[in-house]
Amino acid sequence: MAFALGTGLCALGLLMLTHLGLITGQTAGLAVLISYLTGWGFSAVFFVVNLPFYALAWLRMGARFTVKSFIAVAMLSAMTAILPQQFVIAQLSPLPGVLLFAACTGVGLLVLFRHGGSLGGIGVLGLYLQDRTGFRAGWTQLIFDAILFAVAFLVLPVDRVAWSLLGAVVINVMIAMNHRKDRYIAT
Repeated sequence: MAFALGTGLCALGLLMLTHLGLITGQTAGLAVLISYLTGWGFSAVFFVVNLPFYALAWLRMGARFTVKSFIAVAMLSAMTAILPQQFVIAQLSPLPGVLLFAACTGVGLLVLFRHGGSLGGIGVLGLYLQDRTGFRAGWTQLIFDAILFAVAFLVLPVDRVAWSLLGAVVINVMIAMNHRKDRYIAT
């Protein structure tokens, strides 16, 4: 149930994000940008973009985390393919859309993290590089997102990228404030 809730919230967030023509960070943002540029569906692009990271996840996080993340990515891919046919947004302005996207996605990611999964990607690469070289995982993610948003500035209107940046900041602040191992200990 947790994986259905987490991926469902993320899928709802991505529906709002793509309705507004915005992007986000990490592999989801890369998949959204690729889907905008090519016309390929986000679902398939997201699934394929995450494939190379499973080997690193297996090495760094183990089989259980890798399998859970694969399941979460597969579920999100399926939900983002199905949801737009079942739930249509008639009107959504950028500010509430960005905040609702960030809230849904942030809570969805926290649910997945709480249950030992993720949506794969750059975070796994960051942790792997940190183990191998000492280069901090957060810096790897930040560099990736900086490059992704720089490319977005080249191909999307500036206002859409600015709104996208706001959404990425809100999600990261939510996760930074709420994803703590001490909150997951039963007393």
